Amino acid sequence: MSKKKESQKIQKNLKIKEEKIKKQKSDYGAGQITVLEGLVPVRKRPAMYIGSTGTRGLHHMIWEVVDNGIDEAIGGYANKIEVELLPHNQVRISDNGRGVPVDKHKSTGKSALEVVMTKLHAGAKFDKNAYKVSGGLHGVGVSVVNALSSYLKAEVKREGKLWCQEYKRGKPLGKVKAVGSAKGTGTIITFKPDPEIFEEVSFDWKTILSHLRQQAYLTQKVQIIITDKREKDYEKNHVFYFEGGIASFVHYLNRTNKINQDNIFYVQKEIDNVAVEIGMQYTDGYKENLLSFANNIYTPEGGTHVSGFRTALTRTLNNYAREKKFLKEKDKNLSGDDVREGLTAVISVRLVDPQFEGQTKARLGNNEARTAVDSVFSEACQIFLEENPKDAEAIVGKCFLAARARQAARAARENVLRKGVLDSLALPGKLSDCSSKVPEECELYVVEGDSAGGSCRMGRDRKFQAILPLRGKVLNVERARLNKILANPELKSLVIALGTGIGEQFDIKKLRYHKIIIMCDADSDGLHIRTLLLTFFYRYFPELIEKGHLYIARPPLYRIKSGKNNHYVYSEEEKNKILNKIIVEKGEKKKKSPVTKTTKGFKVKEIGSKKQEDQVEEIEEKKITGLSIQRYKGLGEMNPDELFKTTMDPENRILKQIEIVDAAKTDEIFEVLMGKEVSPRKRFIQTRAQGVENLDI
Repeated sequence: MSKKKESQKIQKNLKIKEEKIKKQKSDYGAGQITVLEGLVPVRKRPAMYIGSTGTRGLHHMIWEVVDNGIDEAIGGYANKIEVELLPHNQVRISDNGRGVPVDKHKSTGKSALEVVMTKLHAGAKFDKNAYKVSGGLHGVGVSVVNALSSYLKAEVKREGKLWCQEYKRGKPLGKVKAVGSAKGTGTIITFKPDPEIFEEVSFDWKTILSHLRQQAYLTQKVQIIITDKREKDYEKNHVFYFEGGIASFVHYLNRTNKINQDNIFYVQKEIDNVAVEIGMQYTDGYKENLLSFANNIYTPEGGTHVSGFRTALTRTLNNYAREKKFLKEKDKNLSGDDVREGLTAVISVRLVDPQFEGQTKARLGNNEARTAVDSVFSEACQIFLEENPKDAEAIVGKCFLAARARQAARAARENVLRKGVLDSLALPGKLSDCSSKVPEECELYVVEGDSAGGSCRMGRDRKFQAILPLRGKVLNVERARLNKILANPELKSLVIALGTGIGEQFDIKKLRYHKIIIMCDADSDGLHIRTLLLTFFYRYFPELIEKGHLYIARPPLYRIKSGKNNHYVYSEEEKNKILNKIIVEKGEKKKKSPVTKTTKGFKVKEIGSKKQEDQVEEIEEKKITGLSIQRYKGLGEMNPDELFKTTMDPENRILKQIEIVDAAKTDEIFEVLMGKEVSPRKRFIQTRAQGVENLDI
């Protein structure tokens, strides 16, 4: 093509592009503005209202409805809440409160029940005469549940009648009407989460129990009943009722810990329309376990009430230590870190107009909460220390011990830092880095063993996948201070590779990889190493988990080879299905002879130097010809191509993202599994040993 013709073609293309842009501009007007009516915005952007469409968001649906019953209980109108898990993924939640009003709403002309269920920002939570204290800030809770449910039925007991209205994906199927008589008052909500919205509709019994136990501790003398009716022939039932409130909660949290003080500090007082309730007790551990709530809503990111508590705690203990001459004039004050080491505390505030950040209410912003908590705690803690000198001496002694240990650890850490071993420019030699320098697209595989690390290096996509092999079992950080962690070569390499620094130097903006993937063998040693690494990330890099950067790789358990076809399977159940399918295809399956236990009938033979279950399944004394099954017990057993295809290829791999759903339960599990006390760990193993199948020893 001549230069003249090429220039004419370019000019023609530019003209077409200009005309297209001009047309788009002229077409952009009021007709392109979309207004989402009713509950449509909720279905369009569900994560804005319930946090996510995963497990956390699914369970948040239950919390939203339960919160309405809790608000009735806080106001003194209810003393019983029931949660029932029903077949077909339905949930029924009832309370014996006043019941949602059903009379006509003036401005809309509809029943108040229909308004509450179908309109965002509609509810009694905005009226201080109806609710002095409430967890519902925006008035969107139950209407969001309605919008995200394929079916919902609202029943109200009022005025001796049972009123009812049904909905489909937030839209009423009829009018509110009386369907019978009823004794007492209350509200019953039955809903089924919409599978079009949620990734998986499967409620976890333990998650529900943990959350509702927490709510029962926070709401004294209120009975919460949880029943699992999902299985026809088996029903589980739990009843929570606590007289002691938060003091009982602290006792429960410390049941597996070695206690440093005899008496639990507890105060409950209202000041300037803010009700403050605090429980506190020290253990001999290193970690702080602080849970905070505002109007019974868990605030994982803390807020002003936590700031007020921490400031008051540090000031009060320093004042007491100086008054009793534990601290001399020349001595420095105890730091906030010193007084919080080994502390278990629960802070609960209730206020008229809570200011949360977002619908998921992760952080409290009311300044009056800081002032109230500071005032109430300072006065009560001073009295507690004076009246309990033995406990006071134990607490201050614990703080001094923490201060001395922290000074020694700081000196050791500074010595390490001066040598520049955490300098991001000095990457560890065992790290096979990726070529991309864009953190958002980079992945770091933390791999068990040099053998698996070699396979990963050869099979990876070098552009965005980095490999860091770790040798053996890393240090258990639950029992170690930061200076010991930095002295451990494997963990030190991991800290350097991440690039964020650690402890006081941590800066998430310097994170070099936005996906950190733990990849271990599918045996007991691999699970132990995974647990050690999870402990490390949970204790020293919790923000990486909170921001969604931590994952677990799921390598296949088996390779099933049938003729020239390879099937990689990730569970026993999946293996059974594949085997049955192969049997059917080969015509070697008789009627009523499904594969139920596929491990039975395998012959073990030597292949090289490894024993592998790589033989034929016997079905009714007949062998399946051309079939072999290999059980992968180590990542190193797979060649690089297999490892990439099954475990590292973004198109095919299965990754499990790590989330902290329940901070209290998570902290307890790590303390039991990785802490110093042996007896809780022994009980944990004994009570669960019978449920473990196919344990590799």
